[in-house]
Amino acid sequence: QVQLVESGGGLVQAGGSLRLSCAASGRTFSSYAMGWFRQAPGKEREVVAAISKTGARTYYADSVKGRFSISRDNAKNTVYLQMNSLKPEDTAVYYCAADPYSGSYSLTPSRYSYWGQGTQVTVSS
Repeated sequence: QVQLVESGGGLVQAGGSLRLSCAASGRTFSSYAMGWFRQAPGKEREVVAAISKTGARTYYADSVKGRFSISRDNAKNTVYLQMNSLKPEDTAVYYCAADPYSGSYSLTPSRYSYWGQGTQVTVSS
């Protein structure tokens, strides 16, 4: 069992930056692949970025590639999402999630067993 708590969301102007953090409880954080997802009103939840257990492998959705960066610190039980050059279309609730099954990472929400409560990111034009 792991509990996830996101922080760092907020209101930012287009072109600005935010850094999301997701702190995990428990002693097995390094056993989980981690993902960041987002859900905008009226849209399905989509994967934004994912990272393997050691951090050696990462994935980015095409819409954020080159602007967002995912990283993790297993010693601090924390995964981060650095978001630069933000656009109004990045506005959504952002969730972190933990996947105990994948050898690397998964892009499918159903593979993630644990979810945070979400943090709102709003980008104004």
